Parts: sequence; structure tokens; C-alpha cells
Amino acid sequence: MLALSAGRIVSVPTLIEELWGDRPPMSVRTTLQTYILQLRRLIDSALPVGSRVRAKDVLVTRFDGYLLDIAPEDVDVRVYEQLVDAGNRAIEDAEYEAASRYLGMALAQWQGHALADVRVGMPLSIEVARLDESRLNVLESRIGVDIRLGRHYAVLSELTVLTAKHPMHENLCAHHMVSLYRAGRQSQALEVFRTLRETLNAELGVEPSNRLQNLQQAVLRSELDLDASPLVRQYRTPQVPAVVTSGSGWGTPQDDLTVDDPGMPAHIVTRNGDGGWRR
Repeated sequence: MLALSAGRIVSVPTLIEELWGDRPPMSVRTTLQTYILQLRRLIDSALPVGSRVRAKDVLVTRFDGYLLDIAPEDVDVRVYEQLVDAGNRAIEDAEYEAASRYLGMALAQWQGHALADVRVGMPLSIEVARLDESRLNVLESRIGVDIRLGRHYAVLSELTVLTAKHPMHENLCAHHMVSLYRAGRQSQALEVFRTLRETLNAELGVEPSNRLQNLQQAVLRSELDLDASPLVRQYRTPQVPAVVTSGSGWGTPQDDLTVDDPGMPAHIVTRNGDGGWRR
């Protein structure tokens, strides 16, 4: 929780809610102070020998709360955020090779679900859901860029897995249809649409959007422009800073991946790809 809010004060009530929910022990504040003391001992043991910095300088006590005073680049999710932001700026500048590279590097930071080996309470569970959604959005955006670059063969196996995991995700299905069609597999592209329609009808009682139905008609009539570049539409996540602790299932930031920008916002900005087609 402290790493999620690195550089910001985390109140004692928030820490209590995360650790014990609505059933805190009788001596909850004393117990929390014991946990903070143990954490500071771990920090002290990790500091270089002879360092003038002490654990109290890293995990700082503030009024009714604590603050983890560390550099943003010391937390792996910030590297992810910076790479995502760099990729989105590259999309805005129509630099699609760079966008694919940055978004791919961002996704490479993940080695599992966020906070996969951490027991989470309500505050952290909300953040985990947000981070997992962000990852899916970035993955969709990177695939859209790769299709735009003509890499439809390269993304086919990835899209097969993703559409199976997310059978009602229209953007992923649209990407899959376009990639299959461009690979000369028109019947399979139509099968993807049929599966989507059946799933939406069964689960929600709705039809696919007009955009997907138009895409189906374009595939049926062989009117889909094989040379057209798919669009990448903008998608912005809520403006909530996010940082995960070590051992969370995230990869270790690479020292040579720096995309620092003083004007960069401290929130994730991601984009969904659209249907990936143009008539």
C-alpha cells in the first residue's frame, strides 16, 4: 500500500482498512506501529553499509500517516507508465514503429497479474482491477498498431488466445477479424463475428455494435480495404497514480529504459484500438 502511494502520505485509517478490513484488533494502532518498526528494520538491512540514509528517512512518519519517500524509477510500475505514455505520444505523432516498441516494452514489465503474491484488502483490490484493465487496454493498442504496420500474421495467435479469454470484447474481435481477412482467411473472420454475436445474445441479449456489423458486411462482400491502415482511437484511464510493490508479479525495471519527461502526467494514459478496419 505504501509503495502504491510512493511520495504521498497514506493515512493510518487507510492502512488499517487494507490490513484488517472491518475487523481490526483491539490494539490496532499499536500493532500497526509494530509492523512499521519491522518494515523499517528490513529497510535498514537493505541500505548500503555506511549510508547516511536511515530507514526513517525512507519510511517517513507524517501526521496520522506514513510516506514512502523513494524515487519514482525505483518502483517498477512507474517504468510501465512512462513507457505507455511514450507509446501513446508516438501514436499521436504517427510514429507507429516507435509506438509498437514502447508499448511492447511496457507490456514486458509484467510477469503475471498485479500484486499476484500479495494478500490484498479492499483498497488494493480496486487498484489491482484498474491495473489489469490498463494492461488489457495497452495490449489492445499495441496490437492495433502492429496491424497498422502490416503485421497481421504476427498477431493472429495472440488474438486467438485473447478473444477466447474475452469473448465479448468487440475491439479484440474486430482486430481478429481484420487480421484473419488480411491473411486470406475470410471464412474464419466471419466465424469470429458469429461467435461474438452468439455470446452477446446468450449473455446479454444484445447484438454486436453497428461498427462490428458493418465490418462483417465488409468481409462478406470482400470490400475491406487490405491496404488501409486501421485506426487507433484514444482511451484514457482514470487519473489515479499507481505503483506496485516488489514481489507483486511485475518485472524488474531495466536500467536502460528511460523515457523521463518533466511534463509527463503521473497517470497511465492508454488507448484501445478500434475495429482496425477502414472501408
